[in-house]
Amino acid sequence: MINDIVTGLDRTLAALADPTRRRVVDLLRKGPRPAGELAATAEMSGPAMSRHLRVLRASGLVEAENVAHDARLRVYRLRPEPFHALQAWLGLVEEFWDDQLGAFKAHLERTRPGKKER
Repeated sequence: MINDIVTGLDRTLAALADPTRRRVVDLLRKGPRPAGELAATAEMSGPAMSRHLRVLRASGLVEAENVAHDARLRVYRLRPEPFHALQAWLGLVEEFWDDQLGAFKAHLERTRPGKKER
């Protein structure tokens, strides 16, 4: 189970390492959009956007749905699960640093010059 979480997190981070894919995620955060609209907004060709969307789909960050009136048109939307997993992992990292900084602060308060011992 932990290996699945790590593998999923690795795929998420690898997909988000690219600035264009982060921009696509930001656009989709505002709501589902067709691939053509994403390409036009990002000022790139359809095939180039398609490659980015393929990576985002493989990572599980987005999903595509065919539109009922046109089977050739796909609308992309964010999937929440990978973002929840990323947020949970970041929470653990933040918790570690909070503990470390708290211990450092306590150490400084104990060893601060001029402080009277009790």
